[in-house]
Amino acid sequence: MKRKTLLIAVACVIVVLSAVAAVRKAGSARQPQAPVQAAANVVEFLQADLFNVGRQNLQVSLPLSGSLRALNQASVKAKVSGEVQQVLVREGEPVRAGQVIARIDPTEYEARVAQARGQMLAMQGQFQNSRQTWERNRELVGKGFISKTAFDKFQSDLDVARANLDAAQGALAVAQKALADTVVKAPLDGMVAARAVQPGEKVSPDTRLVDVVDLRVLELEAPVPMADVARASAGQAVELDVEGAGRFTGKLVRINPAVMQGTRSIMVYVRVENANAKLRAGMFARGALVLGQRSGVVAVPASALRMEGERAFVYAIDKDVLAERPVQLGVRDEGSGMVEIVSGLDAGTEIVRTNLGTLRSGSQVRRVNDVKA
Repeated sequence: MKRKTLLIAVACVIVVLSAVAAVRKAGSARQPQAPVQAAANVVEFLQADLFNVGRQNLQVSLPLSGSLRALNQASVKAKVSGEVQQVLVREGEPVRAGQVIARIDPTEYEARVAQARGQMLAMQGQFQNSRQTWERNRELVGKGFISKTAFDKFQSDLDVARANLDAAQGALAVAQKALADTVVKAPLDGMVAARAVQPGEKVSPDTRLVDVVDLRVLELEAPVPMADVARASAGQAVELDVEGAGRFTGKLVRINPAVMQGTRSIMVYVRVENANAKLRAGMFARGALVLGQRSGVVAVPASALRMEGERAFVYAIDKDVLAERPVQLGVRDEGSGMVEIVSGLDAGTEIVRTNLGTLRSGSQVRRVNDVKA
């Protein structure tokens, strides 16, 4: 009986100790959850993450981007075949209209001119003989010494001689033109953009020799959505930021009448004066077509906006509490990155400037400085 009583007592002690251990383990598992629960209702922001809404002047514009190209440019090509004797210009050199920039071996074409000239002189002699014969027989037919039928033959011979002379003169002109084309001249004032051949190379008609561009006036070709092109018109100012060159002002000069297939956009052309030659053909430019001004409107950075379908909202801070504020949007200033708020937000409201992901409305807001962060 004593042994049985001892076993029962030991078993009871083990049960009690197990229960105490289980209670302590459950308590230690619950303890870390309390700070997490409390921390979930507090959001910390740097001052750079926040923005005080105010009234601003916005510029209504359409974004444009594209590469600049020279308004006047030419790819000078060979008009005759032959061996290139000289290329007198290199890339980056200025040229004037009419300046000789290349020469092609003229030997063959000089021979053709000589041959055509000889044929022309022979045809000219035949024509003179036929004409003299015709004039003599015209007097004779008038006096009745020869028949009208015989005179008609002399008239026919004169017509054939005149046609042969015209053909020979045309052949001489063609040969002279080919000889002149062995001397290649610049078609416009500008700068050499590319030199495609070297002396000694054989070229054929339409072989590209030299590219010449006139940098005094450049154009930007840029697409505009079809829905917005109705607001654009010739003469409107365009502010351009050219990569590597700074800011420039251009003017819309033309609008393409056809819609581009696939993109459903319409090309517009912006002209930029470049008298000081700071810009170069091919530079990438980004800018905006100025459509008008909006003065003293409530505006926020575009980065502060959140979109859910067609619904727009911002995260506002009211008495250190975070809240969603639905807003109605107006115009967008592409240059400054600001968007007009038509309704839903007043000047002086503090909002979250940047997209920090999904935030919980009703959370307490705590501001921290950059050093602590």
